[in-house]
Amino acid sequence: MNIFLVGGAVRDKLLGLPAGDRDYVVVGESPESMQAAGYRAVGADFPVFLHAQTGEQYALARTERKTAPGYRGFVFHADSSVTLEQDLARRDFTMNAIAQDENGLLIDPYHGQRDIEQKIIRHVSPAFSEDPVRVLRAARFMARFAHLGFRMADETIELMRSIVQAGELNHLVSERVTQELFSALRCKNPSAFLQTLREANALNILLPEIDALYGVPQRVEFHPEIDAGIHTEMVCDMAARLAPGDDLIGFAALVHDVGKALTDQAQWPKHIAHEHLGVPAVEAICDRLKIPNDHRALALHVCREHLHVHRLHELRPETVFDLLQRVDAFRRPERVAQMALVCEADKRGRLGLSENEYPSGPLLQRYFDAANAVKVSKLNTDAQGPELGAVLRLARIQAIAEVKSKL
Repeated sequence: MNIFLVGGAVRDKLLGLPAGDRDYVVVGESPESMQAAGYRAVGADFPVFLHAQTGEQYALARTERKTAPGYRGFVFHADSSVTLEQDLARRDFTMNAIAQDENGLLIDPYHGQRDIEQKIIRHVSPAFSEDPVRVLRAARFMARFAHLGFRMADETIELMRSIVQAGELNHLVSERVTQELFSALRCKNPSAFLQTLREANALNILLPEIDALYGVPQRVEFHPEIDAGIHTEMVCDMAARLAPGDDLIGFAALVHDVGKALTDQAQWPKHIAHEHLGVPAVEAICDRLKIPNDHRALALHVCREHLHVHRLHELRPETVFDLLQRVDAFRRPERVAQMALVCEADKRGRLGLSENEYPSGPLLQRYFDAANAVKVSKLNTDAQGPELGAVLRLARIQAIAEVKSKL
């Protein structure tokens, strides 16, 4: 049995990165011979098998042919006649089209090692254009590898533009877009995801609310970077730094300022009420991409409340309590730290301000902890129903006031 380690495991080893899942291609076998050798069939669309002991995936070498628009319109062919080179040819990028045999020898017909050395992400063949998901994957790979100095090959960007021009992105289902978006937000540089999609003319199709932020000016005394789109990139990268691998924080960071593209242009670079104007836009993104409820809720709260958090030290105790109530902090206490993280990313995601402290974050947590320590069981009252709620509110406001008095 001719077995080859392929894909990300080979690539990451060459890059000196920690090994992830190991995938194998098997050449010269059939589904029957694989099962006879003890492998368990699991693939629905094409023959994939699990090793009985390790549980690792082994796929028969295969080719594919596009038969319809979108990323599902493919017919796969897998039998003992398909060669390793044919299997590697259907892969997306040269860095993913390297195989390693059982003796450690690398098989690299499409020069992936050279591209890794030159830090270039390049498509393997023109067949790249047959799958619109690869536009998103290319952008995600940039988010993952930009910090290592990688760039997209010019010809790959051109091919991505042709995919967009052909309308192929219109065939993507929302769940697939969200999957790639969240994967990018978990990477070190989500900004590279946005930049790559913009360069390929895809961002205005996939995330038009974010694309609209580019070119929108902001007040230079608060935003030295000026451009709202650049600010969004910086906030996303700061969120990835403060909460590595957390797409919940990352998504809220991504959409927090979408209202700035909707404010009165006559008032620019001021953005009066952008936090309220942005709420319907965040809801539209969440509806279109079928964003999970937790991500949706945090994103909406951050969009609406981030200015209040920034000036938390100025707020009256009653206003602080109402803020905590609006974000449902007493039922969802984890939301306080989440809000603080995204707001910190917003404040530090600005040109020259990345190393600044953000006192509002710890202060928000102190206010909440003090208010949350006040429990109904500790109140000396016979009040019931709405009256009890009013007593609890006043007691919690007083707890916040005591914290504020010591600042």
